[in-house]
Amino acid sequence: MKNSFSARSTLRIGGREYAIYRLDAAGDVNRLPYSLRILLENLLRNEDGVTVTREDIEALAGWNPKNPPDREIAFSPARALLQDFTGVPALVDLAAMRDAMAELGGDPARINPLIPVELVIDHSVQVDAFGTPEAFEKNVELDYRRNVERYAFLRWGQQAFDNFKVVPPNTGICHQVNLEYLARVVFSTDENPELPRNGGLPLAYPDTCVGTDSHTPMVNGLSVLAWGVGGIEAEAVMLGQPVSMLIPEVIGFRLEGELPAGVTATDLVLTIAEMLRKKGVVGKFVEFYGPGVAALRLEDRATIGNMTPEYGATCAIFPPDDETLRYLRFTGRPEERIALAEAYLKEQGLFHNPDAPEPIFTDTLALDLGKVQPSVAGPKRPQDRISLPDVKRVFHETLPSLLPAAKKPAESHSPEPELRIDHGSVVIAAITSCTNTSNPSVMIAAGLLAKKACEYGLTRKPWVKTSLAPGSKVVTEYFRQAGLTKYLDQLGFQTVAYGCTTCIGNSGPLPPEISEQIRERGLVACSVLSGNRNFEGRINPEVRANFLMSPPLVVAFAIAGRIDWDPHREPIGTGKDGSPVFLKDIWPTEEEIRETIRTAIRSDMYRASYGQVYEGDRRWKSMPIPSADRFAWDENSTYVRQPPYFQGMQAEAPKSVEDIRGARAIALLGDSVTTDHISPAGSIQKDSPAGKYLIGHGVEPQDFNSYGSRRGNHEVMVRGTFANVRIKNRLAPGTEGGYSTYFPENAVMTIYDAAVRYQQDGTPLCILAGKEYGSGSSRDWAAKGPFLQGIRFVLAESYERIHRSNLVGMGILPLQFRDGENVESQGLGGRETFAVLGLGEAIATRFANGRDVTVQATDENGRTKEFHATIRIDTPQEMLYYLNGGILQYVLRQLLAGKKAETIFDAMTTAPRPAPQTPPSEGMVDEGSKDSFPASDPPAY
Repeated sequence: MKNSFSARSTLRIGGREYAIYRLDAAGDVNRLPYSLRILLENLLRNEDGVTVTREDIEALAGWNPKNPPDREIAFSPARALLQDFTGVPALVDLAAMRDAMAELGGDPARINPLIPVELVIDHSVQVDAFGTPEAFEKNVELDYRRNVERYAFLRWGQQAFDNFKVVPPNTGICHQVNLEYLARVVFSTDENPELPRNGGLPLAYPDTCVGTDSHTPMVNGLSVLAWGVGGIEAEAVMLGQPVSMLIPEVIGFRLEGELPAGVTATDLVLTIAEMLRKKGVVGKFVEFYGPGVAALRLEDRATIGNMTPEYGATCAIFPPDDETLRYLRFTGRPEERIALAEAYLKEQGLFHNPDAPEPIFTDTLALDLGKVQPSVAGPKRPQDRISLPDVKRVFHETLPSLLPAAKKPAESHSPEPELRIDHGSVVIAAITSCTNTSNPSVMIAAGLLAKKACEYGLTRKPWVKTSLAPGSKVVTEYFRQAGLTKYLDQLGFQTVAYGCTTCIGNSGPLPPEISEQIRERGLVACSVLSGNRNFEGRINPEVRANFLMSPPLVVAFAIAGRIDWDPHREPIGTGKDGSPVFLKDIWPTEEEIRETIRTAIRSDMYRASYGQVYEGDRRWKSMPIPSADRFAWDENSTYVRQPPYFQGMQAEAPKSVEDIRGARAIALLGDSVTTDHISPAGSIQKDSPAGKYLIGHGVEPQDFNSYGSRRGNHEVMVRGTFANVRIKNRLAPGTEGGYSTYFPENAVMTIYDAAVRYQQDGTPLCILAGKEYGSGSSRDWAAKGPFLQGIRFVLAESYERIHRSNLVGMGILPLQFRDGENVESQGLGGRETFAVLGLGEAIATRFANGRDVTVQATDENGRTKEFHATIRIDTPQEMLYYLNGGILQYVLRQLLAGKKAETIFDAMTTAPRPAPQTPPSEGMVDEGSKDSFPASDPPAY
């Protein structure tokens, strides 16, 4: 490594010495935002003259918020965090790369993660059983029965790959485990002999992380710079490739005052999400500062960081301070690590000093914490905050837009049997998600509210499916210690699992008698959950209105049984003495919450819970572990199959690409099409292409499991791509779901079936879309699926940051309309035949003559129109990925040749920022598209 700034130095802590790279070697950087100083250290430490140059360091050290540099930098994270839905396909790809390496004459053992990778199995378990003491065991048993092939594959991976650890099922949620255990704050290479040293000394540097889940920024609350990436990009990071990014803009969020009594961290984060959505922080860093930061406990900061994707930022970070050290100590981190973190952060000037000048930011906004009000968000998007007293009014105002097609409003408030429901009935109430279950203040509040409710004689309504799914076992321990478990159980909030459950759509089926009423009467049923997203079709396909709220409010609405309840004016129920009981009667005081936390939660609970975090239960331990370095693929498996990405691959990369001609559009979509619309997600219907495939392979419908659990089988996933029940494709008018028109015969069929027909014809395919294409969670199958369907390019008005990168990573060309242009302005109907002209020349010249290509559209009468579009290959590394046919092919060729970088980096210009896109108005958003809230947004660049 180079050391142009003579930044390499040493730091002695007690009797140990570490090598460090001093920030002050790059100049006076004390007023740079904390997040940018973390990036600066990363560049100083990884300067090699090729991927990181002296000029990169100078550009970042001299960052000017009024004139931000349009410069691409290479960021090398310290580690990667995976969850099992995205982790299984990543491991499948690594196993396939080992096979391809061997077939090309290389050493398969070279395919290993080069940085620490930690995978937490949390996305698979489903809430089938609930409301009984046996619910947990039943759900875990079903989880293993459904996923035994996947779990056996992960166990193989843990012993076959270096630098790869697996946290077994039903241990916790990845972000909460990351916050409470995995995060180091300051990393050191002495914990792993595979990591580099410097002159014999271990290196110390800030802990940084990328994760295959968009809520990875939760650990920003612990001052760890982290964000979500796609599974494809994560695989490259695991194999030693840096993350290419443009030097970001940083929005400063000033906090003042303190939260008033009765207001929770959930209310705060929903307020912040609303403010930042209005501000516009898409693709930007957000950094919190000001006197109000000290008033927030670290768990509150983590709650704010968790919902980063919901307000569109890349990260939302807090600088480290005494509260950071308190949390590390309280959660049982080793004292030597805490000492390293404190000494390093203070030596580097990274530790927050309230008397120091405030950082400079691109822009700022402020919030007086004392003005935050009790809130919920819904019914479709997390940024749609509603003050608690207004929930009833807002629901009735939005009800007409929530009704299913061709259904009249149901008769309401008629004489009803015990299980009769109406519009607004709450049928799911879930304390779920690391967003809130990591925060003892709101969890204890939920337990205390349950206690008071039981003492009044209140019960949950019988039609409400209740569940409690903590993000770590520590929650169970402190509920037990506080004596609150029995009250939660009494109201139906038994622990159903330790995993994401309802927050990611694993709410399980509704009771048949409830489901039947919803379908037959066209009801708009509701869910309430302490999660981070609530778009329609996500929580449960039969629930059209979903509301985010704090855990105590979840318990309250389960008791009320309906969303159209005014908690301030209407009683929540009738007490055992016949008197009305109001929410204020059972809401716990701040003193009660604080005292319960003080007496019920101990540091040794964290040490005990995480002391055996990688061991698993008896089911995990009893699973057989294959010992071979290469995986033995089972052709009969319906969970894990060898993917076809490397079939026919040559050792040498192509020199250029050809223009695309004769392409057909397989989908014409509106604005805000999310990765949940594109990627297979949720349950598999038996009459769908994926369902028919599974039945054909001997799988009964009751054993289908979810798409997420079958991401290791490309045959299932390609059939489920664009199969979301809410997607609306204008090429198949009058349909809802994954349908298209096969134009040679004008036949309407599933998108998968049409794609197969086009592939048989040798016809390349494309997607036409509006703004924010690919918004949502970081789903690699939203790019892999289209690739396997034969889609060669996407033409959209704007893209979400991660998804655009993933398209390039799979060899799909992202094209963008010029600003102000779109499908309508160009008069496109989607029935045309398309060509992309000038692509080969643009790639061959490395964009020397610009990034515009000519799109040629020929209609059914032979009339041709042409217009220009911009190639959204934004960085030199992405050029390499596209030229190689994808990121995996590029990395494989590099490892095969024994290389780490190419001279093309020196020869290629950096992508200029395209003009910012105008946000879509509500009127421009398709009904089928806006129903799915984007978890991330298009890039700022």
